[in-house]
Amino acid sequence: MHACPGPDRNTRAPRFRMPAGACDCHAHIFGPQARFPYSPQRSYTPQDCTVEDYVQLLATLGIERAVIVHGGAHGTDNAATLDALERMGARARGVAVMPPGRPLAERRRMHALGMRGYRLSTVVGGGVGFDQLEPLAAEAQELGWHLVLHFKHANELVELLPRLLALRVDIVLDHMARIRGDEGVDSAPFAALARLMDTGRAWAKLASLYRLSSQPYPHADMLPMIHRVAAHWPDRIIWGSNWPHPICDVPMPNDGDLVDLIPLWVPDPSTQHKLLVDNPARLYGF
Repeated sequence: MHACPGPDRNTRAPRFRMPAGACDCHAHIFGPQARFPYSPQRSYTPQDCTVEDYVQLLATLGIERAVIVHGGAHGTDNAATLDALERMGARARGVAVMPPGRPLAERRRMHALGMRGYRLSTVVGGGVGFDQLEPLAAEAQELGWHLVLHFKHANELVELLPRLLALRVDIVLDHMARIRGDEGVDSAPFAALARLMDTGRAWAKLASLYRLSSQPYPHADMLPMIHRVAAHWPDRIIWGSNWPHPICDVPMPNDGDLVDLIPLWVPDPSTQHKLLVDNPARLYGF
């Protein structure tokens, strides 16, 4: 089982000033393990990264709103994420990891706390895979939720595309569908991303892109894809920190440095506002 290093807890204040109402659309809460044990089926073991730690991070970065994506280390027990939503209140939303078949009343209670989607992953153990895609899409439709797709390899999007095009729910492509910088805009995975984005039901999440680059900070090889996505689909891009950066197989980033990439990725102030404020508000119901 992979032991994860913790985040850089000496977060520096970024130079880029976040607009009012900005949202971090991708973060995880882990533990504390004494209260929320990790799943025996997990594929990695993170350090405790608590609600208090995360709220402090948001204050340092100047971010008002947040989306807690349920972390794979907790399996399909969403208790830690639901607790975070309850404690953070109206400023927070969540994405659950759980198989289909939970009673509607239970899902409505989760919705009332701020849950707005299901995450499916081929990256982490003990979660929910794409074999449950259609049943979870049907459940998501009942409450106006969306699906978050977490790929291990970008080619999985190419293989999954016909099934995704048949769905009628919104789809969020985690980490820009995990398309690497050395694959780029001329690759089959990027063509599949474009096909899906053109439906008007897909969203590209600009998060954890430091893990997809073959170059050091500021990861210039990712820019052609980011600029293409921002130019063609500015109303359906969102940003996330990926704190506390689990399963990080590259040098651990400082979250202040990640925030300072935003104006490089999206130079236009009006598109920045869409990325950070307007689009998250529409997708997550802030």
